[in-house]
Amino acid sequence: MATEVTADEVAAVYPQVAEIIADALGCDTAQVGLEVALIDGLNAESIDFLDIVFRLERCFKVRIPRGRVIREARGALSEEEFEHKGYLTAAGLRRLREYMSEVPPERFPTRVKVGDVPRLFTVETFCRAVVRAQKNPPPPDELEPETTA
Repeated sequence: MATEVTADEVAAVYPQVAEIIADALGCDTAQVGLEVALIDGLNAESIDFLDIVFRLERCFKVRIPRGRVIREARGALSEEEFEHKGYLTAAGLRRLREYMSEVPPERFPTRVKVGDVPRLFTVETFCRAVVRAQKNPPPPDELEPETTA
């Protein structure tokens, strides 16, 4: 089961997360409220997510593996129970809504493509990812090998 995150824990990391996101996206920190969607609200692109996660990992000294949101949201559901032909099943959508409780219910479409889940990511989603990574580091098999330059 996913690690629970409190409002106080989110508040503790939010200022640094907001600064990192603002810097990565070239916007003012005043635009980076907890509820703001990164793609629809701040015009982030997938490459920006990689940059943001890299910066968060360095700042907070944590690892946030790609795909962790989906893996943790899926929980005990099998892959077939969670998604079918690239779309979340009803059970998968319920699990994602529970896991991403920071996202208002009206932002979830009735049919969610797995590849579109990042459209739901808010600033708070990244705050929660940092807190979860601090509380529960990923197992070694989720880590990508580090490369040296």
